[in-house]
Amino acid sequence: MVKKMRAVISVIGKDKKGIIAKVSGGLFDVNVNIEDISQTIMGDVFTMIMMVDCSQSALDLSQINDLLQKIAVEMRVEIRIQNEEIFNSMHRI
Repeated sequence: MVKKMRAVISVIGKDKKGIIAKVSGGLFDVNVNIEDISQTIMGDVFTMIMMVDCSQSALDLSQINDLLQKIAVEMRVEIRIQNEEIFNSMHRI
């Protein structure tokens, strides 16, 4: 059994159509599964957080980040990806 390699992805930027489609489509193309997603629009600011499973992807986290940064430039948003374990340890009290 393959151990899950989960990551947290955040997307923030000026709201425009196609952000969710572009990010989720890019993840689909590299076999990254979206396990949970939350998005909201505050004024004209789009925010989205995703929990994803990268364990079936042929790409490592760095390569997935490279893909996401290309999407970020194209969509003019900020996208960050962090390994779930690192994210949790940074937010542990």
